[in-house]
Amino acid sequence: MMSQERDKSYQCSECQKSFTMKSSLKTHKIIHTGEKPFKCSECDKCFSRIHHLARHKMIHTGEKPFSCSECGHVFAHKEQLIRHEKTHTGEKPFRCSECDKSFTLFANLAAHQRIHTGEKPFKCSECDKSFTEIGHLTRHQKVHTGEKPFKCPECDQGFAHKAHLVVHQRIHTGAKPFKCVECTKSFSHKQSLALHHRAHTGEKPYACSECNKCFTSRPSLIQHQKLHISI
Repeated sequence: MMSQERDKSYQCSECQKSFTMKSSLKTHKIIHTGEKPFKCSECDKCFSRIHHLARHKMIHTGEKPFSCSECGHVFAHKEQLIRHEKTHTGEKPFRCSECDKSFTLFANLAAHQRIHTGEKPFKCSECDKSFTEIGHLTRHQKVHTGEKPFKCPECDQGFAHKAHLVVHQRIHTGAKPFKCVECTKSFSHKQSLALHHRAHTGEKPYACSECNKCFTSRPSLIQHQKLHISI
């Protein structure tokens, strides 16, 4: 018993947790003070643990030391590799009790279950909109901040979302990944393919409320409606 007391002689005054080393107690106390002494020199983000800072810095350096043995895909963090590896095994241990859908991660199950509960716990402080996932809130908040962190290397145009940058870059590359199965025409945008496909199906989902004439696209309908206004 005496040996155990000597082993953990440094006790936290806040929660009574004990440590074998004074340095461990000092590190632990940061939990209670909220202090974040480790600052990133690239973006001034602060962290309570030096290893958290080290992990964060990989964002700036591009370092990805964790490699998948199946496909060679590399990751900055071990947790990302573990999640990725489940795509090869097909393991989905987390099952929804409402619809029996399964997920590889518990966090994905928790987010999915909000479809059934209607819960939207992530609230925007600017406009009170609510979201089921924190990632959706983060993307939404850029509407208020005007932040556009994704820059095009060709023309330096900025975008709030990475997906918007990817679409924009097709202007420079000429990439047209969306192919029509009917006539092999290709398009740079998914919406353009959907619009083109209506030429084959004959679908005209946009109807004029004045004369019931139908159109394949909303801009065509709006242009047509101007005729009624001018009459």
